[in-house]
Amino acid sequence: MSRPILAQVNLAALRANVARVRALAPDAQVLAVVKANAYGHGLTRVLPALDGADGLALVELEAAVLLRAAHYTRRILLLEGFFAPDELPELSARRLATVVHHEEQVRMLETASLARPLEVFVKVNTGMNRLGVPPAAVRTLVERLSHCEAVAVIRLMMHFARADEDDGIAGPLRVFDEACKGLPYPRSVANSAGVIRHAETGDDIVRPGIMLYGATPFAYDSAETLGLAPVMTLRSALIAVQELQPGDAVGYGAAHVAVRPQRIGVVACGYADGYPRHAPNGTPVLVCGRRVPIAGRVSMDMITVDLGDVPEARVGSPVVLWGEGLPVDEVAGAASTVGYELLCAVAPRVPFAVTEVGRIDLEL
Repeated sequence: MSRPILAQVNLAALRANVARVRALAPDAQVLAVVKANAYGHGLTRVLPALDGADGLALVELEAAVLLRAAHYTRRILLLEGFFAPDELPELSARRLATVVHHEEQVRMLETASLARPLEVFVKVNTGMNRLGVPPAAVRTLVERLSHCEAVAVIRLMMHFARADEDDGIAGPLRVFDEACKGLPYPRSVANSAGVIRHAETGDDIVRPGIMLYGATPFAYDSAETLGLAPVMTLRSALIAVQELQPGDAVGYGAAHVAVRPQRIGVVACGYADGYPRHAPNGTPVLVCGRRVPIAGRVSMDMITVDLGDVPEARVGSPVVLWGEGLPVDEVAGAASTVGYELLCAVAPRVPFAVTEVGRIDLEL
């Protein structure tokens, strides 16, 4: 590896986060959400650490097929369901569960002839207004599905729009409970925020996502305070050190100008690696395990940082962009985005390494 950048995936941390879900929802089945290539961590890469979950949930049919080819035998739920009738035989052959969120999908199922009927999760729109059956139509559609030869079993589900807010649970739950009143089917309600903060959801099946990867779904509660460990650590190293005098600028647009003699470290990581281009001056980075601020504009292949508080830093000194010792949510907050985006945005040119515990220090 000639360029010193690496995304380290710690499977021990992922196992610990799955165990945290179990502790918070001890009576529920757990469907680990692994859409978007396991939130950028690599689906097949993290699969061995998800054996503590009862199944997986994702969006991409191709990924579900890959999982079955890898001999994954537990439940796999397609969160957006199917899009055309010709996909249904594939779902049947691969034993995939599917979300149904509009009447057209019901019609497709009613006319399908399948070798093996499907497990169906009827999604209720409780105010998110993206996907979901209108509450008033739930009973009718469930009745139709209950008589459908292509349907083996029915579940009921919803998705919170504001589970990360104190008043974001009660209203949608009332809508869901009223729409599903008297329907004798298991329910799936809680996402990560619901699992952590709202035990009253009383799920039969929970669907944690971001918490599995050691990031927080909340604006003001850190992952560490929630008992979560970072799974991905994006590491690099210093590839140059520059000595600035007052008035000297660094990087494109002279976005940072020295007001005193200053040591600037150049890090092998830029927006082509998935680091947010709009991260401003002051965004934290770890050099030699200590926090330093970005100084200058993020470029395609490099960022520059102020080494004033790390006098021992030199070419080859280790850098953490996020992860172990520096929460991805903190970096995301400085860049006016969310940890989800940073984790999903790591570029294909960044090599990955899997570890069970510990750290990898990069040296030039």
